[in-house]
Amino acid sequence: MSDLCNEIEKLGKGIGNANRYRILEVLMSGPQTVSHIVKKVELSQPAVSQHLKALKEYNLVTDSKDGQEVYYSINVAYTTKLLTSLVSSLNKQKKH
Repeated sequence: MSDLCNEIEKLGKGIGNANRYRILEVLMSGPQTVSHIVKKVELSQPAVSQHLKALKEYNLVTDSKDGQEVYYSINVAYTTKLLTSLVSSLNKQKKH
């Protein structure tokens, strides 16, 4: 399997779960704390934390600390690069 295929598989696993997708939707408005995400998606804090851990493993989310607070964000650079690579690959296939 190509590297691109492996990365697309991770993307699929990341957004293939409704709760993880809902978390990503919350993060589309900008960096958020776990407590804010919990309120928006109406899941328990442990469940949100587990989903965020998975999203980080799939490179879809990054985190940064500001004092005691941890803010989670969509990994825009990674996602953009991945989708650009996918489009490029599809365009190459279309030409053949």
